[in-house]
Amino acid sequence: MAVKVVIPTPLRQYTGKQEFVEISARTVGEALSTLTAQYSDLRPHLFSNEGKLRSFVNVYVNNEDIRFLQKEQTPVAEKDVISIVPSIAGGRPLRCACS
Repeated sequence: MAVKVVIPTPLRQYTGKQEFVEISARTVGEALSTLTAQYSDLRPHLFSNEGKLRSFVNVYVNNEDIRFLQKEQTPVAEKDVISIVPSIAGGRPLRCACS
């Protein structure tokens, strides 16, 4: 069964600039494993050296955060959509315009 994995803009350079990739999988973990097997340069951006999903990478199935489901064991069905959402940090602190 094929699920759609939405690739965020900052990571598209590792998937041939594709906006999404269709993957056959039964769980989120299987989908991410297949995705990173096909696009090996993507792996270090999603997983640590120990093979754990990085803490700053959020994954959703049909807009549901997998951290509140069954994490990487969350089952997926045909036509489900997996979204990868990396946290964004940086910038500079706001200054108080107080007078």
